[in-house]
Amino acid sequence: MRRKTEQQTEWWKGAVIYQIYPRSFLDTSGNGTGDLRGIEQKLDYVADLGVDAIWISPFVASPMLDFGYDVSDYLAVDPLFGTLDDFSQLLEAAHERGIKVLMDQVLSHTSDRHPWFIESREGRDNEKADWYVWADATETGGPPNNWLSVFGGSSWQWEPRRGQYYLHNFLRQQPDLNYHCPEVQDAVLDVCRFWLDLGVDGFRLDVCAFYFHDAKLRDNPPNPVKQQGAHFMFNPYSLQAHKYDIGRPENLAFLERLRALTDEYEDRVLLGELNQEEGEQLHKSYTAKDRLHIAYGYWLLGAETPSAAAFRDTARALGHDDMDGWPCWAIDNHDFTRSQSRFGLQDYPESGPVLTAAITLLRGAACIYQGAELSLPEAEVPYDQIADPYGREFYPAYRGRDGARTPMPWAKDDPNAGFSKARPWLPMTQPHRDLAVEKQDREPGSPLNRTRTFINWRREQPQLLRGSMDLLDLPEPLLGIKRTLDGRSIIAILNLSDDEVIHECDETVCGQALSGHGFFAPYRDGRLEIPAFGAWFGVVE
Repeated sequence: MRRKTEQQTEWWKGAVIYQIYPRSFLDTSGNGTGDLRGIEQKLDYVADLGVDAIWISPFVASPMLDFGYDVSDYLAVDPLFGTLDDFSQLLEAAHERGIKVLMDQVLSHTSDRHPWFIESREGRDNEKADWYVWADATETGGPPNNWLSVFGGSSWQWEPRRGQYYLHNFLRQQPDLNYHCPEVQDAVLDVCRFWLDLGVDGFRLDVCAFYFHDAKLRDNPPNPVKQQGAHFMFNPYSLQAHKYDIGRPENLAFLERLRALTDEYEDRVLLGELNQEEGEQLHKSYTAKDRLHIAYGYWLLGAETPSAAAFRDTARALGHDDMDGWPCWAIDNHDFTRSQSRFGLQDYPESGPVLTAAITLLRGAACIYQGAELSLPEAEVPYDQIADPYGREFYPAYRGRDGARTPMPWAKDDPNAGFSKARPWLPMTQPHRDLAVEKQDREPGSPLNRTRTFINWRREQPQLLRGSMDLLDLPEPLLGIKRTLDGRSIIAILNLSDDEVIHECDETVCGQALSGHGFFAPYRDGRLEIPAFGAWFGVVE
């Protein structure tokens, strides 16, 4: 066990974190589903990308109704993915390569098959009677308030054994833990201690604004914001302002307890997932001193165009001075349509590297979701093959998250694209085969090789890791970022469009050209000629 020393490295400042969805990374057991040994087998691939850490989506014991986000045993690896020894071996192999390992911790709720819930639902006087959120029916037999589940319908489910309703913010098989109960807080901290003792480098905290609920169970008010095209507009959930069921002030005190535990160990990090409502305010409070190290919200994950203004305005709103918390930028993950399709760039795979550059040049850490380095578009999954319960509930208005979760294509001409010897759990599509790793490896100018070049170059530029940030007011589609450290500034000007852009820029402003980053933008007579999805990097001493 690596305990805390006097000086921590704060490696997470400016880190690039590669998210791995284990079901879909590599299958070594031949059952069509990825596993921990598959991740270990591809660690050299991950290391070549130049990333600092991996975040592994849930792999602990689960009925898999929500693919691991319904935990039935916090301390056991699900046999689908391997064993605890497999995970320990993966940890060791990652650390040998200088890669940190963050595991997903789903602490707001469990599976209804977890022993805690099985005991709690049996009656109102057992040791775990208060470990979940229970409430009596109204006089007319209905649920205690108007709270809604993210996955559809009321967030209350009747349990005849107790003669009460229990709260579930997601599937009815995912009952919410009661954080007003001190024993629950202690129990989940013990869970985290187990994995920290095992050697994990930190946690990605799933929906960490959901831990506490309003103890008075007050109704949520109507949502005053009606944004067309927002992520939840197909779902009545978006019609409420979630004032009382999530984002409660009590969350902060628990995060401080979790941070204190984490700080007992050396170089560990807490990465929090924040919900979409009041995201900027939540970010500032959740990343304040002695709380989360870094956090990401849905600001760019839900964006439908790659506008420079979206990057610039969000960064300004979050703040980027020394007293501001550290964001973790992301435009892709397992819950959102892949950015190549969401931004309408599925026919422009060459755009992938500049999008990666955009999120990794901003002050903070960045998460890159598996396949983004290949410029994978959203996969088309037929209705009869949809596995996501969220997609099945709201189809066809919303097709779910499977299109972002399909298996990694490793080899174009292999029957299952090198992912598995068996039929994959989700279909392998031809557009993904055409962008397979093996194929891109052989092409010097491929998205994969350009992304590798850029991330490895970036990690050698201290200004881009920890430097102060100024955002340049440039016209669309140009994103201008200045990062400064120790009297040296790196100027980045990115073209987020599919057309060449001519930008007039004095050398005292744009700096002298830097090389080695994999982008091309000629500078002639005070004019930058930035090709489609290109970028300029200059240095000012």
